[in-house]
Amino acid sequence: MRGELAWRQAERVPSHPIRERLRLLACHRCDAPAREYRRFRPCTLIFRTQDSIAVHRSRLHSQSARQAVPVPDVAVLGGGLSGRLIAWRLARTGCRVALYEQGEPSGRGAAAWVAAAMLAPLAEAASAEPLLVELGVASLELWAAWLPELPRPVFFQRNGTLIVWHAADRAEWPLLERRLRVNAPAAMLRDGIVALRGPQVTHAEPALGTRFHDARLLPGEGQLDNRQLLAALGAALDAHRVDTHWHTRVDDDALPAAGLVIDCRGLGAKRALPELRGLRGEVARVHAPGIGLSRPVRLLHPRYPLYIAPKEDDDYVIGATEIEGEDRSPVSVRSALELLSAAYSLHPAFGEGRILELNAHCRPTLPDHRPALLWDGASTLRVNGLYRHGYMIVPEVAREAVGLARALLDARVRNQDGFDAWRAASRWPVLYRTAAWPPPCSTDA
Repeated sequence: MRGELAWRQAERVPSHPIRERLRLLACHRCDAPAREYRRFRPCTLIFRTQDSIAVHRSRLHSQSARQAVPVPDVAVLGGGLSGRLIAWRLARTGCRVALYEQGEPSGRGAAAWVAAAMLAPLAEAASAEPLLVELGVASLELWAAWLPELPRPVFFQRNGTLIVWHAADRAEWPLLERRLRVNAPAAMLRDGIVALRGPQVTHAEPALGTRFHDARLLPGEGQLDNRQLLAALGAALDAHRVDTHWHTRVDDDALPAAGLVIDCRGLGAKRALPELRGLRGEVARVHAPGIGLSRPVRLLHPRYPLYIAPKEDDDYVIGATEIEGEDRSPVSVRSALELLSAAYSLHPAFGEGRILELNAHCRPTLPDHRPALLWDGASTLRVNGLYRHGYMIVPEVAREAVGLARALLDARVRNQDGFDAWRAASRWPVLYRTAAWPPPCSTDA
């Protein structure tokens, strides 16, 4: 072969039709396994008998003979929560999608990996504006519809959120209730807060009934398992033949070729969106058998209000802290003490629990704390700013992003006028922004 490849003899292949006196020689550069005739790496395989040599090429090495790889319709940058969800939903519409993520397929290391994944729009109304609350309510219904479409099961429940407080902190509930009534839609408030006292608390959460004699239940709220979801979305990308590029960093000056680029990199897009900032969150994962909480619980406290989200197999995600800044260092001792001591005050059995992880991550946040679909007027759409509400609002944000992406690909949106018309017809027009953003100060939602 003129020195093109060096060969070594491998093993006899008895299943081949010309198995008599047949030997398979494999390329030493890729060391292709010689165990299955129909599966081989892209190298030249030579089949030799006593009488002849048949050359079978699995893929031509010369660039001129290689078939051109089709340019995808959409290249999604970032394989965290929003990137995976948008890529999956686009692929379901028939788009050819490629996804680029600098991390690993599991999602470990992303903000979505660390989160508690609570779906609690009414509880979040204590600090979130009405727009985010309404996005959360709509997204809850989408989660219920979309999760069964995934190829793997994802833990999902809608048992509500329980709010409790110690006797010394009983003044915290009236303060919280006032904030809820300011930000939450009236329809949610009519049936959205149920007062529990004495035996009713025990009936709702037997583990807490002897410790808390007053509580409030927010029915209909829920949670899911974030890590199961990331794995299920990864499997869905494979099932829909999304071209995934893990461990691949994309530079802003060398975006991949595609009909449309959707940037979902969070803080990784800070060069393009310098107004982005990080908000640090810290959580503990604890294994604590014998408690048996059946829904997320929020413990009111004047200094460090706490949430505890029970997952499967007696695992709990415990969180509270939100710190301005993009510090990615490990969890501080003070934060760990506050988280764990508050959990212990909720139920002493947490004292015998085992700390599985202490994690910190930064959530991408825009100045107005709202998510944004930002179009550059050409072929790039940026989806960012989900802040601390990622799992709660991402289905509606993703649905809007997919709709706009299809309109851009189909040339239904060609220019600023078309974009303005699309935005005006949207259910959530405030999400849509252009390169001229930020707009003048506004408070409309």
